[in-house]
Amino acid sequence: MSYELISYELKGTIAIIALNDPKTMNACGVDTAQELLHALEKAGSEARCTVITGNGRGFCSGANLGKVNGPSLSHPGSKPDAGRPLDTHYNPMIVAIREHPHPVITAVNGAAAGVGCSIALMGDLVVAAKSAYFLQAFRRIGLVPDGGSTWLLARTIGRVRAMEMALFGEKLPAEKALEWGMVNAVVADDQLMATAMEWAEKLASGPTIALAGTRGLIWDACESDFGEALHAERIAQRKAGRTKDFAEGVSAFLQKRPAEFSGN
Repeated sequence: MSYELISYELKGTIAIIALNDPKTMNACGVDTAQELLHALEKAGSEARCTVITGNGRGFCSGANLGKVNGPSLSHPGSKPDAGRPLDTHYNPMIVAIREHPHPVITAVNGAAAGVGCSIALMGDLVVAAKSAYFLQAFRRIGLVPDGGSTWLLARTIGRVRAMEMALFGEKLPAEKALEWGMVNAVVADDQLMATAMEWAEKLASGPTIALAGTRGLIWDACESDFGEALHAERIAQRKAGRTKDFAEGVSAFLQKRPAEFSGN
């Protein structure tokens, strides 16, 4: 499949998905969300780590309002339903990131606004350029935060700061996002992709099934109780313990050499 609004590149075992609509600063319309969903499926089947970023001056400026409520999404004469595109396009895209079969890194450049903020926060690891900023812009158009951002922000930075971002709708610079624990690192703009790729190479060369299990357990831990977490760890450990990578890891440890994981 050829893409019009995103780009896709496979570098070894690393998939790089970039929003690529410079005229809108990579606004994410329903058509972009559909392309992202397909690219995520493709990356899941042929890579061991996925990097999501934006080409040009911004990561993602939010939903493309000109393409949110097109004729294909509502019947003529029906009452408007701004939530419909969430069911049909945006929520499946966010869930696809959450359920991705290997680690996801988001490399945030420039604006990460609206649903773009949600996509950025869905990274298992988030690296931001110094010029990056995060924005919950929904109040400016009379809507509520979506794309999972209320859940993500409340669990990432806490209720009070999540309220501040959503109710005031002001830009949060990258350095403040780091201070608040929203991102893992802030780097010079020209080092953003180099850093993301360095991280991706570490993850892509790791024990894929174990890392996939780890990311799943931590995501689940955000909403499960302690007993559920213990049981989930036990099941995931059984799966990881049956892999060739586990056997290689133990062998390498006993032989005091670096492990060479195959991803199996």
